[in-house]
Amino acid sequence: MPLTFELCPGRMIGGNHPCFIIAEIGQNHQGDIEIAKKMIKMAKDCGADCAKFQKSELEHKFNKKALEREYNSVHSWGKTYGEHKRHLEFSHDQYRELKKYAEEVGIFFTASGMDEMAVEFLDELNVPFFKVASLDANNFSYLEKTAKKRRPMVVSSGMQSMETMRRVYKTVKEHNPNFVILQCTSAYPLEAEDVNLRVITEYQKEFPDIPIGYSGHETGISISVAAVAMGAKVIERHVTLDKTWKGNDHSASLEPCELKELVDSIRRVERAQGTGIKQMLPCEKPCHDKLGKSVVAKVKIPKGTTLTQDMLAVKAAEPMGIVAEDLCQMVGKTVTKDVEEDDSILPEMVEGYCKKTKC
Repeated sequence: MPLTFELCPGRMIGGNHPCFIIAEIGQNHQGDIEIAKKMIKMAKDCGADCAKFQKSELEHKFNKKALEREYNSVHSWGKTYGEHKRHLEFSHDQYRELKKYAEEVGIFFTASGMDEMAVEFLDELNVPFFKVASLDANNFSYLEKTAKKRRPMVVSSGMQSMETMRRVYKTVKEHNPNFVILQCTSAYPLEAEDVNLRVITEYQKEFPDIPIGYSGHETGISISVAAVAMGAKVIERHVTLDKTWKGNDHSASLEPCELKELVDSIRRVERAQGTGIKQMLPCEKPCHDKLGKSVVAKVKIPKGTTLTQDMLAVKAAEPMGIVAEDLCQMVGKTVTKDVEEDDSILPEMVEGYCKKTKC
Protein backbone atom coordinates (compact mmCIF):
# COMPACT_ATOMS: atom_id res chain seq x y z
CA MET A 1 0.00 0.00 0.00
CA PRO A 2 1.15 3.59 -0.56
CA LEU A 3 2.84 5.62 2.14
CA THR A 4 0.16 8.29 1.69
CA PHE A 5 -3.54 8.05 2.44
CA GLU A 6 -6.58 10.19 3.19
CA LEU A 7 -6.76 10.67 6.95
CA CYS A 8 -9.73 13.05 6.80
CA PRO A 9 -12.04 13.85 3.88
CA GLY A 10 -9.95 15.72 1.33
CA ARG A 11 -6.84 15.72 3.57
CA MET A 12 -4.00 13.45 2.51
CA ILE A 13 -1.07 12.69 4.80
CA GLY A 14 2.36 11.20 4.23
CA GLY A 15 4.74 11.69 1.34
CA ASN A 16 5.08 15.37 0.47
CA HIS A 17 1.74 16.35 1.99
CA PRO A 18 1.83 18.88 4.86
CA CYS A 19 2.22 17.54 8.38
CA PHE A 20 -1.19 16.94 9.98
CA ILE A 21 -1.36 18.86 13.28
CA ILE A 22 -3.67 17.59 16.02
CA ALA A 23 -4.61 19.94 18.86
CA GLU A 24 -5.27 17.52 21.72
CA ILE A 25 -7.89 19.20 23.89
CA GLY A 26 -8.36 15.95 25.79
CA GLN A 27 -10.07 16.84 29.06
CA ASN A 28 -8.52 20.30 29.41
CA HIS A 29 -12.01 21.74 28.88
CA GLN A 30 -12.65 21.44 32.65
CA GLY A 31 -15.96 19.66 31.98
CA ASP A 32 -17.44 22.88 30.51
CA ILE A 33 -18.83 22.58 26.98
CA GLU A 34 -18.48 26.33 26.36
CA ILE A 35 -14.79 26.16 27.21
CA ALA A 36 -14.54 23.14 24.90
CA LYS A 37 -16.02 25.20 22.07
CA LYS A 38 -13.61 28.04 22.75
CA MET A 39 -10.76 25.53 22.52
CA ILE A 40 -12.03 24.16 19.22
CA LYS A 41 -12.15 27.70 17.83
CA MET A 42 -8.71 28.42 19.25
CA ALA A 43 -7.29 25.32 17.52
CA LYS A 44 -8.78 26.45 14.23
CA ASP A 45 -7.54 30.04 14.62
CA CYS A 46 -4.02 28.80 15.40
CA GLY A 47 -3.91 26.72 12.21
CA ALA A 48 -4.25 23.19 13.60
CA ASP A 49 -5.87 20.61 11.33
CA CYS A 50 -7.87 18.77 13.97
CA ALA A 51 -9.38 19.31 17.42
CA LYS A 52 -9.27 16.08 19.43
CA PHE A 53 -10.95 15.01 22.65
CA GLN A 54 -10.94 11.85 24.82
CA LYS A 55 -14.14 9.80 24.99
CA SER A 56 -14.70 7.19 27.68
CA GLU A 57 -17.61 5.02 28.71
CA LEU A 58 -16.40 5.00 32.30
CA GLU A 59 -17.87 1.66 33.41
CA HIS A 60 -16.15 0.02 30.44
CA LYS A 61 -12.81 1.78 30.96
CA PHE A 62 -12.53 1.33 34.76
CA ASN A 63 -13.65 -1.34 37.19
CA LYS A 64 -15.81 -0.41 40.19
CA LYS A 65 -12.96 -0.22 42.68
CA ALA A 66 -11.00 2.14 40.43
CA LEU A 67 -14.02 4.46 40.18
CA GLU A 68 -14.75 4.29 43.92
CA ARG A 69 -11.24 4.98 45.20
CA GLU A 70 -10.62 8.28 46.97
CA TYR A 71 -9.07 10.98 44.84
CA ASN A 72 -7.52 13.71 46.97
CA SER A 73 -5.31 15.33 44.35
CA VAL A 74 -5.29 19.11 43.95
CA HIS A 75 -6.49 18.36 40.41
CA SER A 76 -9.55 16.44 41.58
CA TRP A 77 -13.08 17.39 40.54
CA GLY A 78 -14.67 15.01 43.06
CA LYS A 79 -14.11 12.97 46.22
CA THR A 80 -13.67 9.73 44.25
CA TYR A 81 -11.92 9.06 40.98
CA GLY A 82 -15.28 8.21 39.46
CA GLU A 83 -16.77 11.56 40.48
CA HIS A 84 -13.70 13.28 39.06
CA LYS A 85 -13.95 11.50 35.72
CA ARG A 86 -17.72 11.97 35.44
CA HIS A 87 -17.27 15.72 35.87
CA LEU A 88 -14.92 15.75 32.88
CA GLU A 89 -16.88 13.37 30.65
CA PHE A 90 -19.22 14.85 28.04
CA SER A 91 -22.41 13.01 27.11
CA HIS A 92 -23.16 11.60 23.66
CA ASP A 93 -25.39 14.57 22.90
CA GLN A 94 -22.66 16.99 23.96
CA TYR A 95 -20.21 15.22 21.65
CA ARG A 96 -22.67 15.59 18.79
CA GLU A 97 -22.93 19.28 19.64
CA LEU A 98 -19.14 19.69 19.70
CA LYS A 99 -18.71 17.87 16.38
CA LYS A 100 -21.35 20.08 14.78
CA TYR A 101 -19.60 23.17 16.16
CA ALA A 102 -16.24 22.00 14.79
CA GLU A 103 -17.84 21.54 11.36
CA GLU A 104 -19.23 25.08 11.55
CA VAL A 105 -15.82 26.45 12.51
CA GLY A 106 -14.11 24.44 9.77
CA ILE A 107 -11.80 22.06 11.62
CA PHE A 108 -11.73 18.27 11.73
CA PHE A 109 -13.05 16.72 14.94
CA THR A 110 -12.23 13.39 16.55
CA ALA A 111 -11.48 11.76 19.89
CA SER A 112 -9.48 8.97 21.43
CA GLY A 113 -11.80 6.08 22.12
CA MET A 114 -10.61 5.09 25.58
CA ASP A 115 -12.49 1.78 25.60
CA GLU A 116 -14.30 -0.43 23.10
CA MET A 117 -17.73 1.06 23.78
CA ALA A 118 -16.35 4.56 23.25
CA VAL A 119 -15.02 3.41 19.87
CA GLU A 120 -18.51 2.16 19.01
CA PHE A 121 -19.95 5.59 19.81
CA LEU A 122 -17.25 7.43 17.84
CA ASP A 123 -17.93 5.17 14.88
CA GLU A 124 -21.61 6.09 15.10
CA LEU A 125 -20.57 9.75 15.41
CA ASN A 126 -18.73 9.32 12.09
CA VAL A 127 -15.40 10.76 13.16
CA PRO A 128 -12.88 10.86 10.28
CA PHE A 129 -10.32 8.72 12.10
CA PHE A 130 -9.83 6.88 15.36
CA LYS A 131 -7.07 7.89 17.76
CA VAL A 132 -5.66 5.04 19.85
CA ALA A 133 -4.14 6.26 23.10
CA SER A 134 -0.87 4.77 24.32
CA LEU A 135 -2.63 2.93 27.12
CA ASP A 136 -4.47 0.84 24.50
CA ALA A 137 -1.53 0.24 22.17
CA ASN A 138 -1.00 -3.23 23.66
CA ASN A 139 -4.74 -3.96 23.93
CA PHE A 140 -4.81 -6.24 20.90
CA SER A 141 -8.47 -7.20 21.09
CA TYR A 142 -9.33 -3.49 21.09
CA LEU A 143 -6.92 -2.83 18.23
CA GLU A 144 -8.35 -5.60 16.08
CA LYS A 145 -11.96 -4.53 16.63
CA THR A 146 -11.09 -0.91 15.93
CA ALA A 147 -9.08 -1.75 12.80
CA LYS A 148 -11.95 -3.84 11.42
CA LYS A 149 -14.12 -0.71 11.27
CA ARG A 150 -11.84 0.41 8.41
CA ARG A 151 -11.56 4.03 9.48
CA PRO A 152 -8.04 5.51 9.40
CA MET A 153 -6.22 5.15 12.71
CA VAL A 154 -3.54 7.10 14.58
CA VAL A 155 -1.81 4.95 17.20
CA SER A 156 0.36 6.39 19.99
CA SER A 157 3.15 4.19 21.33
CA GLY A 158 3.93 5.46 24.82
CA MET A 159 5.01 2.82 27.37
CA GLN A 160 5.54 0.21 24.62
CA SER A 161 8.54 -1.71 23.28
CA MET A 162 9.58 -2.15 19.65
CA GLU A 163 8.54 -5.80 19.90
CA THR A 164 5.05 -4.72 20.96
CA MET A 165 4.87 -2.12 18.19
CA ARG A 166 5.78 -4.74 15.60
CA ARG A 167 2.78 -6.72 16.81
CA VAL A 168 0.63 -3.57 16.75
CA TYR A 169 1.65 -2.97 13.14
CA LYS A 170 0.88 -6.56 12.15
CA THR A 171 -2.48 -6.60 13.98
CA VAL A 172 -3.77 -3.35 12.48
CA LYS A 173 -2.28 -3.95 9.02
CA GLU A 174 -4.15 -7.23 8.63
CA HIS A 175 -7.46 -5.36 8.67
CA ASN A 176 -6.67 -1.73 7.86
CA PRO A 177 -3.82 -0.37 5.71
CA ASN A 178 -4.48 3.27 6.59
CA PHE A 179 -2.85 4.04 9.92
CA VAL A 180 -0.07 6.06 11.51
CA ILE A 181 2.18 5.18 14.43
CA LEU A 182 3.30 8.04 16.68
CA GLN A 183 6.48 8.01 18.74
CA CYS A 184 5.39 8.99 22.25
CA THR A 185 6.71 8.95 25.81
CA SER A 186 3.96 8.92 28.43
CA ALA A 187 5.22 11.47 30.96
CA TYR A 188 3.62 14.85 31.76
CA PRO A 189 5.51 17.10 31.33
CA LEU A 190 8.20 15.25 29.41
CA GLU A 191 11.90 15.95 29.90
CA ALA A 192 14.02 16.31 26.76
CA GLU A 193 16.27 13.36 27.61
CA ASP A 194 13.22 11.06 27.62
CA VAL A 195 11.77 12.14 24.25
CA ASN A 196 13.83 9.70 22.16
CA LEU A 197 13.22 11.26 18.74
CA ARG A 198 15.49 8.68 17.11
CA VAL A 199 12.66 6.18 17.50
CA ILE A 200 11.00 8.06 14.63
CA THR A 201 13.86 6.95 12.39
CA GLU A 202 13.63 3.38 13.70
CA TYR A 203 9.88 3.30 13.03
CA GLN A 204 10.50 4.58 9.50
CA LYS A 205 12.86 1.63 8.94
CA GLU A 206 10.60 -0.95 10.59
CA PHE A 207 7.35 0.23 9.01
CA PRO A 208 8.30 1.82 5.65
CA ASP A 209 4.81 1.62 4.16
CA ILE A 210 3.00 3.77 6.74
CA PRO A 211 3.49 7.40 7.85
CA ILE A 212 5.20 7.96 11.20
CA GLY A 213 4.42 10.84 13.54
CA TYR A 214 5.07 12.23 17.00
CA SER A 215 2.91 12.86 20.05
CA GLY A 216 4.70 15.18 22.46
CA HIS A 217 4.18 16.13 26.10
CA GLU A 218 7.26 18.29 26.49
CA THR A 219 7.22 22.00 27.24
CA GLY A 220 7.85 24.38 24.35
CA ILE A 221 7.75 23.68 20.62
CA SER A 222 11.33 23.05 19.48
CA ILE A 223 11.28 19.26 19.93
CA SER A 224 8.04 18.90 17.97
CA VAL A 225 9.48 21.03 15.17
CA ALA A 226 12.58 18.81 15.16
CA ALA A 227 10.31 15.76 14.83
CA VAL A 228 8.87 17.25 11.64
CA ALA A 229 12.36 17.86 10.30
CA MET A 230 13.03 14.15 10.95
CA GLY A 231 10.01 13.20 8.86
CA ALA A 232 7.05 13.13 11.26
CA LYS A 233 3.86 13.35 9.18
CA VAL A 234 1.48 13.82 12.12
CA ILE A 235 2.12 15.96 15.21
CA GLU A 236 -0.12 15.81 18.26
CA ARG A 237 0.23 18.25 21.15
CA HIS A 238 -1.98 18.90 24.16
CA VAL A 239 -3.44 22.40 24.24
CA THR A 240 -4.97 24.58 26.93
CA LEU A 241 -6.33 28.07 27.41
CA ASP A 242 -4.44 28.46 30.70
CA LYS A 243 -1.58 26.31 32.02
CA THR A 244 -2.45 27.23 35.62
CA TRP A 245 -5.90 25.60 35.47
CA LYS A 246 -6.68 22.54 37.56
CA GLY A 247 -5.81 19.31 35.75
CA ASN A 248 -2.79 17.05 35.25
CA ASP A 249 -2.31 17.82 31.56
CA HIS A 250 -2.28 21.63 31.57
CA SER A 251 1.40 22.02 32.48
CA ALA A 252 2.39 19.86 29.48
CA SER A 253 0.05 21.70 27.12
CA LEU A 254 0.51 24.59 24.72
CA GLU A 255 -1.31 27.86 25.22
CA PRO A 256 -2.74 29.57 22.10
CA CYS A 257 0.35 31.67 21.34
CA GLU A 258 2.54 28.56 21.55
CA LEU A 259 0.23 26.49 19.36
CA LYS A 260 0.23 29.26 16.76
CA GLU A 261 4.03 29.42 16.90
CA LEU A 262 4.25 25.63 16.56
CA VAL A 263 2.03 25.59 13.47
CA ASP A 264 3.91 28.48 11.88
CA SER A 265 7.28 26.85 12.65
CA ILE A 266 6.23 23.49 11.22
CA ARG A 267 5.03 25.13 8.01
CA ARG A 268 8.32 27.06 7.79
CA VAL A 269 10.35 23.86 8.25
CA GLU A 270 8.28 22.16 5.56
CA ARG A 271 9.02 24.97 3.13
CA ALA A 272 12.70 24.72 4.06
CA GLN A 273 12.95 21.00 3.30
CA GLY A 274 12.83 21.63 -0.44
CA THR A 275 13.25 19.02 -3.17
CA GLY A 276 16.51 17.37 -2.17
CA ILE A 277 18.05 18.34 -5.54
CA LYS A 278 21.27 20.27 -4.99
CA GLN A 279 21.67 23.03 -7.57
CA MET A 280 22.13 26.80 -7.72
CA LEU A 281 18.75 28.37 -7.08
CA PRO A 282 17.40 31.57 -8.65
CA CYS A 283 17.61 33.31 -5.26
CA GLU A 284 21.40 32.67 -5.26
CA LYS A 285 22.06 34.33 -8.62
CA PRO A 286 22.63 37.86 -7.26
CA CYS A 287 25.28 36.55 -4.87
CA HIS A 288 26.83 34.45 -7.62
CA ASP A 289 26.92 37.36 -10.05
CA LYS A 290 28.51 39.63 -7.46
CA LEU A 291 30.98 37.33 -5.70
CA GLY A 292 31.25 34.15 -7.75
CA LYS A 293 34.86 33.46 -8.76
CA SER A 294 36.24 32.76 -12.24
CA VAL A 295 39.55 32.28 -14.03
CA VAL A 296 41.85 35.29 -14.65
CA ALA A 297 45.33 35.71 -16.13
CA LYS A 298 48.02 35.73 -13.47
CA VAL A 299 50.43 37.19 -16.08
CA LYS A 300 50.14 38.73 -19.53
CA ILE A 301 49.41 35.92 -22.01
CA PRO A 302 50.09 36.56 -25.73
CA LYS A 303 47.83 35.17 -28.43
CA GLY A 304 48.77 31.59 -29.38
CA THR A 305 50.26 30.74 -25.98
CA THR A 306 49.65 27.23 -24.62
CA LEU A 307 48.31 27.67 -21.12
CA THR A 308 49.99 26.29 -18.02
CA GLN A 309 48.46 26.31 -14.55
CA ASP A 310 50.97 28.86 -13.23
CA MET A 311 49.62 31.41 -15.77
CA LEU A 312 46.14 31.22 -14.21
CA ALA A 313 44.45 32.41 -11.01
CA VAL A 314 40.94 32.42 -9.60
CA LYS A 315 39.32 35.68 -8.48
CA ALA A 316 35.99 37.43 -8.22
CA ALA A 317 36.30 39.18 -11.55
CA GLU A 318 34.53 41.62 -13.85
CA PRO A 319 33.38 40.46 -16.27
CA MET A 320 32.88 36.91 -14.97
CA GLY A 321 34.94 34.52 -17.05
CA ILE A 322 35.38 30.76 -17.17
CA VAL A 323 34.10 29.28 -13.91
CA ALA A 324 36.66 28.41 -11.25
CA GLU A 325 35.85 24.69 -11.32
CA ASP A 326 36.99 24.52 -15.00
CA LEU A 327 40.46 25.95 -14.41
CA CYS A 328 42.14 22.57 -14.93
CA GLN A 329 40.54 22.32 -18.38
CA MET A 330 42.50 25.36 -19.52
CA VAL A 331 45.88 23.70 -19.08
CA GLY A 332 47.30 22.65 -22.45
CA LYS A 333 44.86 24.74 -24.48
CA THR A 334 45.77 27.74 -26.64
CA VAL A 335 44.52 31.30 -26.18
CA THR A 336 43.08 32.87 -29.35
CA LYS A 337 43.82 36.49 -28.41
CA ASP A 338 46.10 38.55 -26.19
CA VAL A 339 45.08 38.52 -22.51
CA GLU A 340 46.33 41.25 -20.19
CA GLU A 341 47.51 40.45 -16.68
CA ASP A 342 44.57 40.19 -14.21
CA ASP A 343 41.96 40.17 -16.99
CA SER A 344 39.16 37.64 -17.06
CA ILE A 345 39.64 34.69 -19.38
CA LEU A 346 36.41 34.31 -21.33
CA PRO A 347 35.28 31.06 -22.98
CA GLU A 348 35.76 32.47 -26.49
CA MET A 349 39.42 33.23 -25.70
CA VAL A 350 40.37 29.55 -25.30
CA GLU A 351 40.51 27.21 -28.28
CA GLY A 352 38.65 23.96 -27.69
CA TYR A 353 37.10 24.96 -24.37
CA CYS A 354 33.81 23.21 -23.71
CA LYS A 355 31.91 24.02 -20.57
CA LYS A 356 30.44 20.54 -20.36
CA THR A 357 33.83 18.79 -20.42
CA LYS A 358 35.00 17.57 -17.02
CA CYS A 359 38.62 17.32 -15.89
